Formats: sequence, C-alpha cells, structure tokens
Amino acid sequence: MTRVIATAAELRDLVAEPHPVVAGKAVGRIDATSRRFLESSPFFLLATTAADGTCDVSPRGDPPGTGALVLDEQTIAIADRKGNRRLDSMTNILQNPHVGLLFLVPGHGDTLRVNGTARLVAEAPYLERMAVRGVVPVLAIEVRVQEMFLHCAKAFARSSLWDTSTWPERAAVPTAGEIVRGQRGEAISAAAVDDMLARDVATNQY
Repeated sequence: MTRVIATAAELRDLVAEPHPVVAGKAVGRIDATSRRFLESSPFFLLATTAADGTCDVSPRGDPPGTGALVLDEQTIAIADRKGNRRLDSMTNILQNPHVGLLFLVPGHGDTLRVNGTARLVAEAPYLERMAVRGVVPVLAIEVRVQEMFLHCAKAFARSSLWDTSTWPERAAVPTAGEIVRGQRGEAISAAAVDDMLARDVATNQY
C-alpha cells in the first residue's frame, strides 16, 4: 500500500538532516565568482507560479552574457525574446513575483540556483546591452536575488547528460511534430508541424 508523506516530521524520519555547510549554503547576493558562472551560461530555466498555485517552467537560451545580464550584486535582468507569445512566465509574474532560476553551462555538472522576486520592465537603459544580431529586446524580467546557491553535479552524473555516447538515436525519440499530433490528435501531419517549427527556429529567433 502506498504511504503518503504529509508532514515535515514524517519526511525527516526518512531523510537525515543535511550537513550544516549544505543547510547554510544559500547567499543573498551575487559574488564575483558566481557572476563569472552566470555570465558563462547560455541556457537557464525560469520557474514561475500563478496566483492559483499552478506552476510553469520556461527554458531560456542566448549567447552567454546576453540573455541573463548581471546588473549588480542583487539583480539579474532576463531578456524577452521572440517566442510563442503565450506570455505564461510574465503573466505569472504579474500575479506572483516569486521566481526560481537554474543556470547551466555545457559540459559542467554543477549548476547555480537563484530564488528571488521579479518585475517586468520596458525602456530600461541596459536593454541595448542585451541586443543579439542587432535586435534590442522590448521587455526584460528583472530578478531581485534573495538566495543563490550551488547545486552539485549528481543529477548530471546519474543521467550522463553531457556524455554523447549515452544519447539516444534521433529516430528513437518522437519529433516535435509527432508529439503535437499525439497530444492533440489533429489532422495536420507531424511532418508539416516539424517543417513549420524548423522554419520558425531558423528565421524567427530575434
């Protein structure tokens, strides 16, 4: 029979307390070394929550130092780029400013986790510094860092994420078009969806 854990005490009966160094590892500012890591990251994840508690995680990617700009020891600015225009993350931020970020660097197992509060800004003086291919973002998400800490490489070691010899053959993984057709059951062919998305990626990044 499944046992549902309902309290923190029950949880700690199964998982020991963390080492004091780990328990107290979060800091409330961006130090110089962490800034170097952030500015080396071309890819990160942005987690937001709506007023009703529903959650969303959005992948973000840009050349290092352009998609996420460190403004000072407390602030990171995230460029808004062309996308599907659903505005899930930004709509959530308008309802609930608390966000989480996870920064990755290719080939490295360690990641940086950032938790803080966010606001949406336009016409900010730093937006031109975030331009890519001559295109300046119209909007940015400013994140006020409340806590930041290193997350160790165990997940990457377990998954062998950066080990290309473990990557599956492309044919073994459904394409985006196949996923869309499987989810929605629409008459459009998977190949047509794949072609549309490939053209969008090639021509509509910035």
